[in-house]
Amino acid sequence: MSLVFPHTFVPWFRAVAPYIHAYRGKTFVVAATGELIAAGKLESLAQDLSIMHAMGIKLVLVHGFRPQVNEQLALKGHASRHSHGKRITDALTLDCAQEAAGQLRFEIEAAFSQGLPNTPMANAAVRLVSGNFLTARPVGIVDGVDFMHSGLVRRVDAASIRRAIDIGAIVLLSPFGFSPTGEAFNLTMEDVATATAVALQADKLLFLTELPGIRENLDDPDSAIDTEMALADAKRLLATLPRAQQPTDLAFYLQHCVAACEAGVERSHILPFAVDGAILQEVFTHDGIGTMVVDEKLESLREATSDDVGGILQVIEPFERDGTLVRRERTEIERDLANYTVIEHDGVIFGCAALYPYPESRTAEMAALTVSPAVQGQGDGERLLKRVEQRARGMGLDSIFVLTTRTMHWFIKRGFVQVDPDWLPEARKRKYNWDRRSQVLVKKLA
Repeated sequence: MSLVFPHTFVPWFRAVAPYIHAYRGKTFVVAATGELIAAGKLESLAQDLSIMHAMGIKLVLVHGFRPQVNEQLALKGHASRHSHGKRITDALTLDCAQEAAGQLRFEIEAAFSQGLPNTPMANAAVRLVSGNFLTARPVGIVDGVDFMHSGLVRRVDAASIRRAIDIGAIVLLSPFGFSPTGEAFNLTMEDVATATAVALQADKLLFLTELPGIRENLDDPDSAIDTEMALADAKRLLATLPRAQQPTDLAFYLQHCVAACEAGVERSHILPFAVDGAILQEVFTHDGIGTMVVDEKLESLREATSDDVGGILQVIEPFERDGTLVRRERTEIERDLANYTVIEHDGVIFGCAALYPYPESRTAEMAALTVSPAVQGQGDGERLLKRVEQRARGMGLDSIFVLTTRTMHWFIKRGFVQVDPDWLPEARKRKYNWDRRSQVLVKKLA
């Protein structure tokens, strides 16, 4: 074994452990486009999902088949027709869709059946379960266009899917549904995945797509990916985008992420299948790789108001008393209230953080990051950190820093690096308490 390997593997594996604990027993709906399979990524996806399955995550896999149906139609000399961003499914197209779905189901089952030694699938005992879990209805005639055998999800048999995943199987869904009279309808992968995630109240809905995610600056194709987008922000962005006509349109997957979050799915993701292990990077690393839309109600994570001063004092007081935080007077909090972000539930503040910018040094101090002991361990500290990072980026800053005497390891695990106090901006350095000897930790903002 390389002498370097333990020094990289062990810290990495320990960093992944909190996510393994957090997601054990959770339900994820994974939507894989037909383009992913056409690009030869099916085997690696099966390996990654097998790893997640082994970690106790309950999985539903929905596959698409757009390019495969197009290929079948081309072989038969039949044109592919679309309207309103949906395929028009005549009788021949329905036959092609059924052929494509059957072939893909065979390939997917084969990929999950591999078990060669020295591969991620070795010793994996993954069982796929398929069935008539979806009831469909016709799209009908829209603006004078008859969609014929194209359909929409009417109902998802969530109870049967739940029973299957609870006994350790992965449920595989094709974009087909049947009416109560037995008529088959061609559905879209996105509709099936979203409806299934909502019916199961899944913890995550993950789209593996042709897109890298949603960029922070839509006018700059090289700008960074917006890794976390609040539902309210996603809805505002969606309202400004043109109606989606094809999968490469920004609104195409975003509209389904928004719909899922509005209906109770806590998190929905847009990930690039072109990146090897994208789903593992998204699920098991702090920053992820694609765009995550988060259902954060405005009253849950927000900027502080004058009514919050008492709640902030109540949250931070125990930590001031034991010396974890520097004491702050009520007048100081009232003066700096615009710098504070809070988490509240049913009118009770149970977490807060403050951001003090030093624009001349293109950095800012994050202070008073606190979560009530009653709710610690649920990820609220990370939610506050993410929101503070978003605020700092919005100010055009390059970094944030913290001063701490007891929680340095929490920050280091989340990308902060220790520096000498001389690094501090001059204005902050003059207020540095040399008797307290706080450690200075800095995080660069991408």
